[in-house]
Amino acid sequence: MEQERLPVTIKTKAIPAPKLSIYYPQLLLSNKTYQQKINKRIYQKVYHLFSKVNQQGYYQPGITEMIGDYEVKNNQCGIVSLTLSNFATMPTLAHPVTFLDSITTNTQTGIIYQLNELFKPNSQYRQRINELITAQIKERNIQLLGTFKGIGPNQKYYIADKTLIIYFDMYDISPGYVGFPMFPIPSFHFQDMIHDTSPLGILLT
Repeated sequence: MEQERLPVTIKTKAIPAPKLSIYYPQLLLSNKTYQQKINKRIYQKVYHLFSKVNQQGYYQPGITEMIGDYEVKNNQCGIVSLTLSNFATMPTLAHPVTFLDSITTNTQTGIIYQLNELFKPNSQYRQRINELITAQIKERNIQLLGTFKGIGPNQKYYIADKTLIIYFDMYDISPGYVGFPMFPIPSFHFQDMIHDTSPLGILLT
């Protein structure tokens, strides 16, 4: 359907508060049930990022400067994949703190996908992704905190066109100066494992 090919309209909203500049996306869909479901999940992730700053003692009202933003990584064929970030700093912090999250959804069905849901049941997708990431770590000479133990069951990711980007939080597998380690993997590496109706499957066809 032609409607599925058109980019989804995305509206930027803001959370007003002193020293806070938090911007987040809200999707405008013809199906209001899907719209409400997806936008609620996006807001929950935005709030979770704020909560992480607060839980770690980095938020003081009127003192902490916080910037929240988002980037649309994919918006085609009804598939929207985006990242959400939160940057916080205040005078007593030795260095700023940054958190990152993401969401990938099919706006035609309202389904929000975990990484494992992109692949066929019982496929060895984790093993293959781990092998590809291990190769990139070596090729790119990425510094690690110990040995790379592989991706988790709820591994963070996003999609950019036909490429799957696996990423890790700061200090998760690498020193802080590395930032967020990101590993782009073209879909052809596991095309035989991809579920046909998943976002990757749709984008491949």
